[in-house]
Amino acid sequence: MDARTLVFNCDGEEFSLQAFLPAGKPRGTVMVCHAWGGQSDFERGRAEQLAAQGYVGIAHDVYGTGVLAKNQEECSALMTPLLQDRDALGRRLLAGIIAAGQLPQVDASEMAAIGFCFGGQCVLDMARCGMPVKAVVSFHGVFAPLPEPSESINASVLVLHGYDDPLATPDDLLGLTRELTAANADWQVHAYGNTCHSFSASAIWLISAVKTPVESVTAVCVTVFIALRV
Repeated sequence: MDARTLVFNCDGEEFSLQAFLPAGKPRGTVMVCHAWGGQSDFERGRAEQLAAQGYVGIAHDVYGTGVLAKNQEECSALMTPLLQDRDALGRRLLAGIIAAGQLPQVDASEMAAIGFCFGGQCVLDMARCGMPVKAVVSFHGVFAPLPEPSESINASVLVLHGYDDPLATPDDLLGLTRELTAANADWQVHAYGNTCHSFSASAIWLISAVKTPVESVTAVCVTVFIALRV
């Protein structure tokens, strides 16, 4: 397996993808969108594990090359401007997808994305904006809708949600399901009782790494969901 850093530019700023590339012909690709702290070893590790399953795994970056928060205050300072300017966030997300699609190992017609926390919001926005991904999976994501709702969503959407997550309340979840239904999306929501935010600390789609019942169910669901679509 080859590991490579791929630099792209958007709105005059530099960003870096971390790609893990299995040998052989072009293949389906899964982008991994980072949580509010920025692209870290967690997201790069998830991308590498996906590559071990036979995909091209790529850790996305929407903060800028080398930008990684050191505390919650820095996390908030990095994330909030993008939540307030969803057009800017969308441009960065799309620029990264386009850059990834130019790699010879990537089949750009077979791409998916997963994301954690803020990254869960990012992958939902990919689907909402019609970006070239066939499926997205949001892990304990935020559900804030775009200012203008999408009339149609073509990507399949899987939402993995802790029902007691204070950052995405039951009312927020209901609003998301109504939004996806109105857009005629192919969607699923898996809500876990007595479960809060950030339940995906381990490699929960890697079945051999599961430790809890929630992780076991989620590992199977994500593996099958992506495999049927990419």
